[in-house]
Amino acid sequence: MEFWRTCLGSARYVLAPMVDQSELAWRMLSRRHGAELCFTPMIHAQVFLRDSNYRRDNLYQDTHPDDRPLITQFCSNDPEVFVEAALLAQDYCDAIDLNLGCPQMIAKRGHYGVFLQDEWDLLERMIKLASEKLSVPVTCKIRVFQEVEKTVKYAKMLEKAGCQMLTVHGRTKEQKGARTGVASWEHIKAVREAVSIPVFANGNIQNLSDVHRCMEETGVQGVMSAEGHLHNPALFEGRSPPVWEMAEEYLEVVQKYPPCSLSFVRAHLFKLWHHTLQIHQDLREDLAKAKTLSGIEEVNRQLKQRCQEEMSKEESERHQTGLPLPHWICQPYVRPAPKEESQVNGQNTAEVKTVRMKRALEDSDSNDSLSKNKQKKKARNPNKNFCPELKPKYIKCEQCGNPKGNKCVFSLCRGCCKKKAYKEVADCPVLNEPSKY
Repeated sequence: MEFWRTCLGSARYVLAPMVDQSELAWRMLSRRHGAELCFTPMIHAQVFLRDSNYRRDNLYQDTHPDDRPLITQFCSNDPEVFVEAALLAQDYCDAIDLNLGCPQMIAKRGHYGVFLQDEWDLLERMIKLASEKLSVPVTCKIRVFQEVEKTVKYAKMLEKAGCQMLTVHGRTKEQKGARTGVASWEHIKAVREAVSIPVFANGNIQNLSDVHRCMEETGVQGVMSAEGHLHNPALFEGRSPPVWEMAEEYLEVVQKYPPCSLSFVRAHLFKLWHHTLQIHQDLREDLAKAKTLSGIEEVNRQLKQRCQEEMSKEESERHQTGLPLPHWICQPYVRPAPKEESQVNGQNTAEVKTVRMKRALEDSDSNDSLSKNKQKKKARNPNKNFCPELKPKYIKCEQCGNPKGNKCVFSLCRGCCKKKAYKEVADCPVLNEPSKY
């Protein structure tokens, strides 16, 4: 609790870690409008450790003295890698967070996030080692299990290992996308009552009244918002300003705290303008094609003009959207509730859908056997070949297995050849070709 009170200033309103969405500019905008604590986007510990450019772009150049308190979040599945990466980051933040909540497919493939929640021995080693080696506290963001008792036991294990603060997302690993559903505050309350460290709640936050209700019902120290905050950056102030007003301010902040990728800017504006772009769909296309900040500012100017023209009309002449507020006002996007699963011939509809959507083995070149992504590529290039038997065979690099360079005298790929030339007294004719490197 002392860490929460002193280092984090008893923060109650928290901006969530969001990949490509909680960058410096958005954090600074959030702080202007009530956010008291911010997380960096999730950083891949292994890449952070080995790549200096990645460190620069994802943390070293993405911080500011006014951007505090700040917690840096890592994903990792290796205690040594996690700690070594955290040691390189600890001077730029107030705590290091381990992501144990990401449910996306990329986390499943990389074996991190929520896909570590059953490996308690590994997590205990990671947290314990980090708490021993780091000069800043270690925190965790988790998802819940179906069983409240197991979730509580999980949280207590992390606390005992050295975790000094928990953020509990009240959804399970399976609750994502169309099956997101409602987060369980019951689980969060049970965790809060079972541990002695600070707990933040995450899930079901669409406005400031939800924040206060969540704190009252669960007893948590603070509340974290992700989706709700992306649609309304003034959420923690209890305001719902016009979307173009927030867009104008965000674009101003982007220029004040560079560098900020244009793709991040577009992504934020697609969220802010979500409801309005359902009506003015040509502006969606204009935003997607904009190549500069000035181009995006022009799209915002057009959106503002159209909305103000609609505001001047009688209410009966305005676009009817079924939203609680006019479409030009910042407000949350409410996901449709998951459809109830019924029985079809004694089989669950979810199981039927899984069987129908299961991909066929990719052993032929017919469209029926291709993944959706490959079918899209096929549509763009009808002559593209996906059949493994017909693809040209390449000689592999002796070190990494990638295709070797055609002219390399060492039978290596370009990357391995270049490393060999630097490390050893060796010279390859291909390295003298400037077009290659």
